[in-house]
Amino acid sequence: MSDPPPPDLDLRLVRYFTVVAEHLNFARAAEALRVAQPSLSRQIQRLEQALGVRLLERTTQGSRLTAAGAAFLPRAQQLLHAAGQAVHTARAAAPPHTITVGYADDLVITPAVRDLRRRRPDAHVRTRHLGTEQAGALLDGQVDALVIRTPLPIPAAGLDVTVLYTEPLVLLVPATHRLAGKESVTVDDIAGEPLIACAGMGERWTAFWRLEPRPGGDPAPLGPTLVATYEDKLEAIADGRAVSVVPAGDRRFTLRADLVTVPLDGVGSTEVVVATRGADANPLVAAFIRSAKNLGSVGDPAG
Repeated sequence: MSDPPPPDLDLRLVRYFTVVAEHLNFARAAEALRVAQPSLSRQIQRLEQALGVRLLERTTQGSRLTAAGAAFLPRAQQLLHAAGQAVHTARAAAPPHTITVGYADDLVITPAVRDLRRRRPDAHVRTRHLGTEQAGALLDGQVDALVIRTPLPIPAAGLDVTVLYTEPLVLLVPATHRLAGKESVTVDDIAGEPLIACAGMGERWTAFWRLEPRPGGDPAPLGPTLVATYEDKLEAIADGRAVSVVPAGDRRFTLRADLVTVPLDGVGSTEVVVATRGADANPLVAAFIRSAKNLGSVGDPAG
């Protein structure tokens, strides 16, 4: 009888395991990975289920590798290294003058991409909209440039970040909310309002959109549920269960007549940026950044 085929391994989960194994502490590993600790724990459990073995044991001091985890760690590191080499090999063999531009949320990159294609007719310019995988797509080489809002969901070390423009923050509320129709509101006005949170995001990212730390150090009230998608967030807000802080340029909610925005005073802003790998020598990366900066309309509905 032949042996059963090995399980398909998600390299993202393998990378998560190696970071936890390095820190032997889920909280510190989650911070390094820019993901929420509960989400990281679930991902490690998924990997253990795929392998059919326990890799880590929690202790009062943190975590420790099981015998299976200690045996798996060097092979996991080799696997990630081999995967990285495979990506670089494939990219080196790709036709010259190729670039993949990633973009997130509602941001529009069409004007800059069209301009790049006009100026570089020899270039093969691809685009890719990113959802929750945006954190790894740039670091893993799936995209060469990423148009995204700050704060970045990925570590900024080793990245070049070019600011395109700034967006103020606004409060998204039901049309029947007590604050709907106000000229503006402050953090004090929403001190008791529950704010919706997205599952699986890093602490720094979540704190920014929850306007934390608040005056006095108190956390913002948490909404009654964690949501996995933007659409679920809109539904929870429309239902009156929470409110949310969003960029003023985000127009994904405008199809809903039951939602309105109110300007927020004294809370700063977010930036739309182009993030690229610092060591990337692809000349099309610099060319795309020039197109985006010169047009000034990437993702900007008013541009």
